[in-house]
Amino acid sequence: MEYIAYLTALLMGVLLGLIGGGGSILTLPTLVYMMHIPSTEATTYSLFIVGLSAFFGASYYIKNNFICWKTMLFFGVPSLSATLFTRSKIVPALPEIIHLFGWDISKDFLILILFAVLMLGASFSMLRPPQVIQQGDFSEAKKYRYVLILISALIIGTIVGMLGAGGGFLIIPTLVILANLPMKKAIGTSLGLIFINCTIGFSGDIYHGIHPDWALLLKFTAFAIAGMTIGLYLSRYVSGSKLKPAFGWFILTVGVYILVKEYYIYHST
Repeated sequence: MEYIAYLTALLMGVLLGLIGGGGSILTLPTLVYMMHIPSTEATTYSLFIVGLSAFFGASYYIKNNFICWKTMLFFGVPSLSATLFTRSKIVPALPEIIHLFGWDISKDFLILILFAVLMLGASFSMLRPPQVIQQGDFSEAKKYRYVLILISALIIGTIVGMLGAGGGFLIIPTLVILANLPMKKAIGTSLGLIFINCTIGFSGDIYHGIHPDWALLLKFTAFAIAGMTIGLYLSRYVSGSKLKPAFGWFILTVGVYILVKEYYIYHST
């Protein structure tokens, strides 16, 4: 099972290099279901693995001018603040057993369920048919929606801090829909934001006394970076318009799998 987990890490890197997101979608379930790491601890591992992989990907996109620095700054500052606050204040304050709507659920279970639900929501936004823009509506369609981007950045930063996700599967729809970035530029900007958010989140965990298994982390990350190299190469030959629906179907499938898996685990205990 360990070798399958490392193969999944390789695939995660390919996915991250191709579409600028989805790293945590594979990383977190792999760490939980294959490496048997508790969900809360797995979020810390995921931040390191996805963040370092995103750094290598972002370097490539910066070199090829596929980064929107305006969006990086405007989205990054509030997102970063929300990630740091959530990771340092909210997550440590959550009890191990949470009483919710008359049910007693563990913190690990809650994290995975929230993770899966958010994946479903993100997949629907990516699978929607592209809007047909009429000539008279062109200027309105190209508006840069500052307020909505700010709100989205705060929400996504909180989610990154809570779930240990890089947030690419949420950042990309935001950049495409609200900032009107082309898919390739959204990917590059997303990788930069993922690196920043993950670095801050992981650093906060280390500061608060988390001691990860560095040998496992570095091996897993090495495979992810190798996959990233493959994904970046393939991205030269893959159209951005074709990536969006493929991305949506992929995260929809994984989200449904997690919900079904956790449902059976919960009812069998």
